[in-house]
Amino acid sequence: MFQEEDEAKEDCGSRDEWTLLFWTSLAVIVPVILTLWCSAQRSKRKTYMKDFFRKSKHGWHYTDLFNKPTYCCICTQHILHGAFCDCCGVCADEQCLRRADRSLPCKEIMAPSRPDGTTEHSWVRGNVPLASYCAVCKQQCGTQPKLCDLRCVWCQTTVHDDCMDDLAKGDACDLGEFHSLIIPPHYLYRVNKLRRRQPDEYSKLGASCGRSWTPVLVLANTRSGNNMGAALLGEFRTLLNPVQVFDLSELTPSKALQLCTLLPPGRVRVLVCGGDGTVGWVLDAIDAMKLKDQDQFIPRVTILPLGTGNDLSNTLGWGAGYAGEIPVEQVLRNVLDAEVVKMDRWKVQVASKGVYFRKPKVLSMNNYFSVGPDALMALNFHAHREKTPSFFSSRIINKVVYFLYGTKDCLVQECKDLDKRVELELDGERVALPSLEGIIVCNIGYWGGGCRLWEGMGDDPCPPTRLDDGLLEVVGVFGSFHCAQIQVKLANPVRLGQAHTVRLVLKSSTMPMQVDGEPWAQGPCTITITHKTQALMLYHSAEQTDDDDETSASEPDSPAPHDSPKPPWSTTVQA
Repeated sequence: MFQEEDEAKEDCGSRDEWTLLFWTSLAVIVPVILTLWCSAQRSKRKTYMKDFFRKSKHGWHYTDLFNKPTYCCICTQHILHGAFCDCCGVCADEQCLRRADRSLPCKEIMAPSRPDGTTEHSWVRGNVPLASYCAVCKQQCGTQPKLCDLRCVWCQTTVHDDCMDDLAKGDACDLGEFHSLIIPPHYLYRVNKLRRRQPDEYSKLGASCGRSWTPVLVLANTRSGNNMGAALLGEFRTLLNPVQVFDLSELTPSKALQLCTLLPPGRVRVLVCGGDGTVGWVLDAIDAMKLKDQDQFIPRVTILPLGTGNDLSNTLGWGAGYAGEIPVEQVLRNVLDAEVVKMDRWKVQVASKGVYFRKPKVLSMNNYFSVGPDALMALNFHAHREKTPSFFSSRIINKVVYFLYGTKDCLVQECKDLDKRVELELDGERVALPSLEGIIVCNIGYWGGGCRLWEGMGDDPCPPTRLDDGLLEVVGVFGSFHCAQIQVKLANPVRLGQAHTVRLVLKSSTMPMQVDGEPWAQGPCTITITHKTQALMLYHSAEQTDDDDETSASEPDSPAPHDSPKPPWSTTVQA
């Protein structure tokens, strides 16, 4: 009897264990299956959206969460996620997306003007910018919690629904504050109708856009720096004609710059959003235009720094890096106020020893060439970034990695005894080298992410430097620790001299080298640096932000931005 009771208890306990195991397995497996199913559905939806966006005339972008109260332009309902067009500002949820694409027109990049030569407004209803005011009653727009009020996609004018009837009949769109930077749709329409496409014809058409018309092309590298390029592209497309905004991950600078040949000669400005490498890429494309006999269409180049070093941007007054601290509108105002200056560009010819049938490697240099510890840090950083590119998404992380490699080299000293491995000639005269680990040849004032290398601590008098003097500054460093001391102004570099031509012979072993941040390991060779050409750049004389008025009110003794002295290293050129 007791035995039967024990067996019954064991059977009951076994059933309980199996029941617990079943429900535990179910609790684990079901969420996993649901997660996998949701992931597959999301992947399908992304593929469908990508294909739909590619075929659409709108510049659609999908977001999981809008950053401000947003309403669908079709069903007028409040939406948390959906798609928006970064050209015209139309917003729609997923259910209304196809209807919005069919019924709501986007910005027309090419369209005829009115018979009187003026342009019509192009209105989009709802989702007006915050703190926008009605052009009729001067009261704030977009204050009601619904789809209301209208905005012109060209001049950015906003009007209340109730004030639309009071807007002057035949009121023309003047393209707004940035009319002198926008390529009007009627200009491209007239260019398309031209039978004889000659520079003088473009100048005649450009005269109808005003004497101050200097159209700007925006070339953005979405992979530079902290990956801000994609967001900036959308903001520029909103303010300008989408045809003048280019993503360099989809189109090369050479193809993008062909738009310059359809615009009046000497008027075009190019805003490069990226690092120093992106700027060099664009300048090489401009040099290619010269080889095609398109010299008269050469644009002036300005920079919005998104990279890590940004020494060229710093030298030209555009700052060491852009992180959204000033609005895009202010960036365009700064481009309008910038001065044109000339900058030397150099040819770096690398002829390897023992290789007689191979052409020498030829590179273009804008910033600097170096051999030694800083090139070694750049080479290690570049190799690490190639392996794990997702890790290098922040400018701060990039600088920390550089610091770690610099610290490592202080202990290892891989580039010691450089003076025994190389010979240096400046303008044909050999230079006796002290015990160095690195040699740096500079064309610009800044080096190493914001350090004025040639000046050092500023306590020793040194020859002045200019961007357009046809001279290179050559300095030496004793190691990574010496580089760090120079950057914090605790030491001076070894100034080896200035020259029009620099020749460096690497006699033995392999050394790290770099040109404008692009590193490689080089065996025995002869390196010759000679003048190549001059580029027309835009110099920003002072930092200007939307808070200038407040700053000047609180600090009455501070000089105005336009009163800042011109750079001593450059000559202003007529725009």
